[in-house]
Amino acid sequence: MKNSKKWFYALLLLVLVSIVGIFVPGIEFGSGDPNIVAGDVAWMLTSTALVFLMTPGLAFFYGGMVDPRNIISTILQSFVSMGIVSIIWIICGFSLAFGDSIGNEGFGLVGNPLTFWMFKNVGGLTHPEMAPTIPFALFALFQLKFAIITPALITGSFAGRVRFRSYMIFISLFTLFIYAPLAHWTWHPNGFLRNLGVLDFAGGTVVHMSAGFAALAGAMFLGKRTKSKYNEKRSNIPFVLLGAGMLWFGWFGFNAGSALEASSTAVLALLNTNTASAAAMLTWIFLDGARGHKPSGLGAAIGLVVGLVAITPAAGFVTVGASITIGVVASIISNYAITLQGKTSLDDTLDVFPAHGMGGITGMILTSVFAQEVGLIHGELRTFLMHMLALLVVGVFTFGGSYLLYWLTDLMVPLRVSEYSEKKGLDASQHNESYSFAYKD
Repeated sequence: MKNSKKWFYALLLLVLVSIVGIFVPGIEFGSGDPNIVAGDVAWMLTSTALVFLMTPGLAFFYGGMVDPRNIISTILQSFVSMGIVSIIWIICGFSLAFGDSIGNEGFGLVGNPLTFWMFKNVGGLTHPEMAPTIPFALFALFQLKFAIITPALITGSFAGRVRFRSYMIFISLFTLFIYAPLAHWTWHPNGFLRNLGVLDFAGGTVVHMSAGFAALAGAMFLGKRTKSKYNEKRSNIPFVLLGAGMLWFGWFGFNAGSALEASSTAVLALLNTNTASAAAMLTWIFLDGARGHKPSGLGAAIGLVVGLVAITPAAGFVTVGASITIGVVASIISNYAITLQGKTSLDDTLDVFPAHGMGGITGMILTSVFAQEVGLIHGELRTFLMHMLALLVVGVFTFGGSYLLYWLTDLMVPLRVSEYSEKKGLDASQHNESYSFAYKD
């Protein structure tokens, strides 16, 4: 009965938001803006849908890697992010990320939450700085898909031991206080990282580094899993490969769509995305073989995703040759990082920090090395130094901030499930469901 009251309060809050939404003035979506380019609109509609597909892809990617008792709960954690973040983004999330900048000129820290509150003034017209050839609402929706997948990426670090209600509270807080400010720093015209010259074409810093450091904080805060015969079992490798394939497909929208236009830059980003992923997958397979392991579907899937992560910040800034290098280097680093983490007491269930965190860090550093005209190989030192500074700032902010949010969430609703619930599995204890054949042994 106590839990049912808490769910009722959540429902009541959503109902209140829906009532408020009735009184928000509508925005014109009719044609008439001469700046709109139909080809750009078509490409960005497609890219937005492609990026959205990545979250179900991530759900299967993670779901296939967890033990059989937690496959549904792990998949659901990604799916519920699509619901929670979508509503938060409409209410004030987009404003915090891309609203009128709070901070000095060239040193924006966060957007004014009232600028686009409830999508006020977000409609069918272009925006001169952020969406010069597409409807501003389309830009906002494209950015929403990035905001959705970021907290979902974190879930792999604490799979199998987090309470569902606590998780929903945490991702709400993370979106508001970690993701939105970081997006503002990096992508808003007045964001301070952007004005320092930090390059992040499609989210290596905003998405993957932030998720990686938040995952590291989560694994540390929640502690090790209860020992079980299931801990090292993978429930469904075909699910992992299916999810990896969906991620690879959706990532073309993630990176090439970040050009925000149907242009040669979008083509370059797509080319680099595919090439880096292919190089990273092959590197992972070859490296495993060289270390005496058999090539595996799991390794191939992780490798290709690491390549996608690493090329994300560089996709529109480097040559295709450099994309091969980025994929190879990131794959080697992440492979060894997973091995090293396995020798520690840290229980990052699905190796989120070694894969996404280290992949994002590697990609960010190599972007400053290979970026055309401003990279280190072209004799330019400033971009490299600014990226090192950003690495420090983002690492401290996302790790420290996330750890604080875990602590605050735990005060409201305990984050970790009971030992009994953990042993029973989250599918049954949190959702009263089961992946039936997994329980036959």
